[in-house]
Amino acid sequence: MNRIPHLEVIGITGIPEITGGESLGSLIADAAQNQDTPLRNGDVLVVTQKIVSKAERRLFDLSDIEPSPLAVNFARETQKDPRLVELVLRESRSVVRMDSERGIIISETRHGFVCANAGIDNSNVPGDDIVCLLPEDSDRSARAIRDEIKHITDADLAIVISDTFGRAWRDGHANVAIGVAGMNPVKDYRGTLDVNGVVLKVTTIAAADELAAAAELVTAKAIQVPVALIRGYEYERMEDATTAPLIRERSKDMFR
Repeated sequence: MNRIPHLEVIGITGIPEITGGESLGSLIADAAQNQDTPLRNGDVLVVTQKIVSKAERRLFDLSDIEPSPLAVNFARETQKDPRLVELVLRESRSVVRMDSERGIIISETRHGFVCANAGIDNSNVPGDDIVCLLPEDSDRSARAIRDEIKHITDADLAIVISDTFGRAWRDGHANVAIGVAGMNPVKDYRGTLDVNGVVLKVTTIAAADELAAAAELVTAKAIQVPVALIRGYEYERMEDATTAPLIRERSKDMFR
């Protein structure tokens, strides 16, 4: 009998509020153990960006920011806080689009992600003037969490760091992978046969993004469950994994 495909998506509860400097791997491993879902070889952990940024002290107080003349001009056009615009410019490689009517800046971050406001937001952070930035190197962050968990539990697993992005073709937001460790973020079907024996030529699946999106169903922003355990997904192990294969080359990007 063929194995029936089956996935479990389990929220990891009991992780305390992150204030800065914590070892996330240790906290996650302990929380999983305490809720009777100890981590195993082959598991995937999806860790939300916000707790990674908090642990890495990527919170900024806008009152400490002196906006540049360029930021002031951008802020005037987009009706945004010039201090926030200054941070967006500092965290961006380039500005892709500005919508002055809705006050939206779409930029390309130094990581290569194209998103609103360079991924900066003020949700789930304390204080009116406090904002949260993306990790400096989210792949490095994922590797650090994976290495610590492996050291503590001996479990060989994969890490996906997720964040919520808009999408060019569709309304609504979805969680995507901004950092990976231990797995190939792309499942490549090119060269394989479909059910009719036709060779697939272009099909690649953004597996890490799909895992991030699935995890959001149990980590929803308002319920304080910042980590999801996905069990049963068979992924290609990759020690030197990065999110680079998920980032479309500018020459192939029809929206820029």
